[in-house]
Amino acid sequence: MAKKKVLKTNAIRLIEQKKIPYTEYTYEWSENHISANDVAAQMAGKAGQIFKTLVAVGNKTGPIVAVIPGDEEVDLKKLAKESGNKKVEMLHLKDLEETTGYIRGGCSPVGMKKLFPTFIDQRATELSLMIVSAGRRGLQMELKPTDLAKVVNGKFVAIVATE
Repeated sequence: MAKKKVLKTNAIRLIEQKKIPYTEYTYEWSENHISANDVAAQMAGKAGQIFKTLVAVGNKTGPIVAVIPGDEEVDLKKLAKESGNKKVEMLHLKDLEETTGYIRGGCSPVGMKKLFPTFIDQRATELSLMIVSAGRRGLQMELKPTDLAKVVNGKFVAIVATE
């Protein structure tokens, strides 16, 4: 039986080009189950490490990227303040692929069409390894939070909604 060839994504190519160690994970997905919580359900023992990538638009900066724990919500006011914007709103889903090169459920903070200002929730600094999308539905990568920040020029900040 021939070995199945896995197509590399922009995210993985960039991580490898920068010689950053990572671990690749695959999981089953469907159109109805592509949220970070659905991924976590399939990656037992890793749920607390899974972060989702959200893209917003600031009134001054344009597109900005938020990387937050998979089970949390982004606080748009905090994100606006941290990013130097007065107002931030989520990027319309219809504009995601054109803006980033990625589709919903496969949006990685690494390897977007442009390097947008990226804000990683500070909870990532409490982990030795975190998991983010590797640029395709059904594909995740685990790496050090500091390595992720380095490759996307990210800043660790408090941007999740608190009760």
